[in-house]
Amino acid sequence: MPVSSLRVEVAVVAAAVLLLLLSPAAVVVVATGQHDYGDALHKSILFFEGQRSGRLPPDQRLRWRRDSGLHDGSAAGVDLTGGYYDAGDNVKFGFPMAFTATLMSWGLIDFGRSFGLHKEEARKAVRWATDYLMKATAKPNTVYVQVGDAFRDHSCWERPEDMDTPRTVYKVDPSHPGSDVAAETAAALAAGSIVFRDADPAYSKRLLDRAISVFEFADKYRGPYSSSLHDAVCPCYCDFSGYKDELLWGAAWLHKASRRREYREYIKKNEVVLGASESINEFGWDNKHAGINVLISKEVLMGKDEYFQSFRVNADNFMCTLLPGISNHPQIQYSPGGLLFKVGGSNMQHVTSLSFLLLAYSNYLSHAGARVSCGAGGSASPAELRRVAKRQVDYILGDNPLRMSYMVGYGARFPRRIHHRGSSLPSVAAHPARIGCKGGAAYYASAAPNPNLLVGAVVGGPSDATDAFPDARAVFQQSEPTTYINAPLMGLLAYFSAHPNPAEWADD
Repeated sequence: MPVSSLRVEVAVVAAAVLLLLLSPAAVVVVATGQHDYGDALHKSILFFEGQRSGRLPPDQRLRWRRDSGLHDGSAAGVDLTGGYYDAGDNVKFGFPMAFTATLMSWGLIDFGRSFGLHKEEARKAVRWATDYLMKATAKPNTVYVQVGDAFRDHSCWERPEDMDTPRTVYKVDPSHPGSDVAAETAAALAAGSIVFRDADPAYSKRLLDRAISVFEFADKYRGPYSSSLHDAVCPCYCDFSGYKDELLWGAAWLHKASRRREYREYIKKNEVVLGASESINEFGWDNKHAGINVLISKEVLMGKDEYFQSFRVNADNFMCTLLPGISNHPQIQYSPGGLLFKVGGSNMQHVTSLSFLLLAYSNYLSHAGARVSCGAGGSASPAELRRVAKRQVDYILGDNPLRMSYMVGYGARFPRRIHHRGSSLPSVAAHPARIGCKGGAAYYASAAPNPNLLVGAVVGGPSDATDAFPDARAVFQQSEPTTYINAPLMGLLAYFSAHPNPAEWADD
């Protein structure tokens, strides 16, 4: 569920819900000791198996899930089975799914060696998304961007295996443009092509070829999908930042994946027109500006392209807004317990995506022997950026005033009542009879822990300066997991599993 919109979750029960509000006893954080980042990485990947739609493979490890959405797309005469449910509901939203795939791939591209034994399962998680995106873009000049009626779905509390709400299919095409979602889809396919370049060259080529054609469509038929499909995609995933950032983002990934000069020239020509330096403190499924600047800055720092120096300046400025003691940016704050937060719900999506950019940029700086310049505020070393990122990861894993992990299944204390239909309802194995649309109301209202552990799920978490967390399904802004919270976390956990000791960064 997105932060930037107030998602309409139609009440499924009239009964009062017991809110177990956990309030921090103190603002002093006591470290829990060395975290097992490798275990957390494994679990963060396992989470995606719980979000799968379609026919599940024999090696499915979260066994309480079963096949679902097996006829998705059939009403429109296309095969749209597979892919991921975005959060705790049963809708497949293409915009956040594509962003999820892009960020999972970026983590593997930059920190692939650090994934170690978990690299193959991470690639499988990426492929579950890219296989679906290939289906969604099989028709030229068309991208299928959503399966499911969000309003009807959100009025029910039922398992994905039982869902009987309309599986309406929504698409963008020349008459109904959606440059934002199409360009993000192109970015996801391009990034995926890099991930599979060595592991599966033929698949990699198909991904890149499709990315090129989808980007051409996005650029030629310009317009926001929020206008073309407003009633379907809003308020859940309206693109409030417009489509220009996605066009630059898509071009940047195509340049990285193909090394074709035309994409470099596209970025050069459109840097100002498409607003590369706007809103540089944002990065997420809606706004790609900070990610664009960090991604392209690598070209400058590696000495490959001095022309893009302005992107490096923008990236430096962005990093400075995130550094405690240097930042005075009104939209970036830290809680007493040390959690980065931005106003709104589902705060962990900001925590993981911004921390990922801190880590990625720190590595680019390290290889170039460079530092972040913060003007009158001084400068920062790559190690300082890594420490900020690691501090956020450690907070998620339990180094916080509540001494609570915000990853389900990690540590002794973690959220037990997450806002997630499949997790909160009895599994098909435990309750073979169908649970209808309103049949899940009693489970939603119950104060009992969820019967099925969605291992690895990271919830929205504390969303203000108090470090408090209500372990309650009804407070979806804080208790709902999303794929785009976990996607950037994978790269972070991989890196810190291989480099857990800050002492080794001291010379940066």
